[in-house]
Amino acid sequence: MFLMVLILIAGCEKTIDFKLKDKPPSLVVEATIENDQWPVVLLSRSVGFFSQLTADILENSFVHNAEVYISDGSLTHKMKEYTVPIGLGLSVYYYSIDSSSFNTAFKGALNHAYSLRIVSDGQEYTANTNIPEITKKIDSLWWKQAPANPDTNKVVIMLKATDKPGYGNYIRYFTKRNNEPYYPPFNSAFDDLFIDGTTYELPLDVGVNRNDPGKYEERYFRRGDTVTLKLCEIDKATFDFWHTMEYSYSSVGNPFSTPTKVISNISNNALGYFGGYAAQFRTLVIPH
Repeated sequence: MFLMVLILIAGCEKTIDFKLKDKPPSLVVEATIENDQWPVVLLSRSVGFFSQLTADILENSFVHNAEVYISDGSLTHKMKEYTVPIGLGLSVYYYSIDSSSFNTAFKGALNHAYSLRIVSDGQEYTANTNIPEITKKIDSLWWKQAPANPDTNKVVIMLKATDKPGYGNYIRYFTKRNNEPYYPPFNSAFDDLFIDGTTYELPLDVGVNRNDPGKYEERYFRRGDTVTLKLCEIDKATFDFWHTMEYSYSSVGNPFSTPTKVISNISNNALGYFGGYAAQFRTLVIPH
């Protein structure tokens, strides 16, 4: 009987071929504005999921000569494209304030709304965001020995914070170690569904440079590190983008995960987001 069952199962197998549709590249927008900082917009074109990525393909994906406008409701500023060489003949391109038109330029401000308009290849794309007030209070920041770890140089940084009463507060955070840039951890965006109006304590994950696979396993800070926390309050659209983006990123390759669509706030079927950040900082020096 067991042999018959195996034969029946083998006879039920069927090869299924998926015919993937060719889709033209979409505009990808990564636009941010932060309190006391100039707005920054990166524009690129999407590449196929199964495309073989090279440095040249990534550089050629940047969108040039677009018309990019940002407005705070009173001033509207046309942004300028800039080039940053990164070595080996490659460059990164972004749009920011045109220094020749400072009369319409502005930095981000707390409790203020902004709109973005992009014209590229005859198509127009729009998005809106706001920089909230800073309402989440950082009560304290401290370190403790990493649990159940024989390496006594590894430590965990703990945060004690107070959430403002009333649902609908969203945050995203980054950490900076010594002279590194600010990096977000794998899960960086959170809502206040379970902590509304409370004072709570939680460990901070190490920010990760996703372009450096060797850093993926680094879970702890180390003695001797100077660590700066960048805690940002964000609006719901920014939270929705990063919450779905990071879930999708972590589930790639997992056949049992739930398919997730990354939520964008850019019109005209563009990918990406336009997000406002209300940032506050706290630094902790971990002794040797």
